[in-house]
Amino acid sequence: MSAPPVFDRALLAHRRRRALAGSGGGFLLDAVVDDLADRLAPLTRRFERALDLGSGGRVARLLAMTGQADAVVRADVLVADPADGGPDLVVDEEALPFAPASLDLVVATLTLQAVNDLPGALVQLRRALRPDGLLLAALVGGETLTELRSVLLAAETEVTGGAGLRIAPFGDVRALTGLLQRAGFALPVGDVDRLTLRYDTVFALFEDLRALGATSALVERPRRPIGRAVLARAAMLYAERFADPDGRIRATVDIVSLSGWAPHESQPKPLKPGSATVSLKDVLGDKRPAG
Repeated sequence: MSAPPVFDRALLAHRRRRALAGSGGGFLLDAVVDDLADRLAPLTRRFERALDLGSGGRVARLLAMTGQADAVVRADVLVADPADGGPDLVVDEEALPFAPASLDLVVATLTLQAVNDLPGALVQLRRALRPDGLLLAALVGGETLTELRSVLLAAETEVTGGAGLRIAPFGDVRALTGLLQRAGFALPVGDVDRLTLRYDTVFALFEDLRALGATSALVERPRRPIGRAVLARAAMLYAERFADPDGRIRATVDIVSLSGWAPHESQPKPLKPGSATVSLKDVLGDKRPAG
């Protein structure tokens, strides 16, 4: 029996389409793609067929500029005209349409954190990669929006006597890197880049979240409006607890970057237990007291 879904995927797609139709909100994706450019730069190999998953074409433009891929497929949950910069394919990350061993590079940007079956999605991506193909993924994770989570919980409890889950749970880097290994990727690596965003008020933060299409798409989200009294109290608590000396408030965003390779015989492999030729005692010296 499968676990109940955490995210309302239809609502998520609707909010991302609305974000695409608006303006603003692209700064976070731009920062992630800049970081990906740094990660791709040391690679001297050329990828025959790459997948740009969720970047709105930013990764495709980067690969065209660097010449690191012969062909790039742009894919997203968004419905848009490719002539207007929209995706070549409209996909669901939980049911990807790619044939086994059909891709050499997959770059997934800020999209996998809202997948209900992340282990399954990673398995699909690994199968879609040719041997020695590379996955680079950036996900929102860790302590993202920890300040907002705490003040909303406190304010709603104080004003109404109870509180609902309004911000999605996020995976930490160790757990996410472990999922890569479980999905069959070789040489899995994960790290975290912490961004601290600053706003005049919590309401400016809400505006950015809407512009990003990042407001709650939880299946079990509260259906009642949050209410003006709760918002006012949350704004007051945020200013009290998380403001800098200049009065502006802080919002934490952790970007978890993952990389993993489809297994290939040419890749480095760990030595078998007992195959070492130098003992740890020889390296460290024998520190036992004489007796």
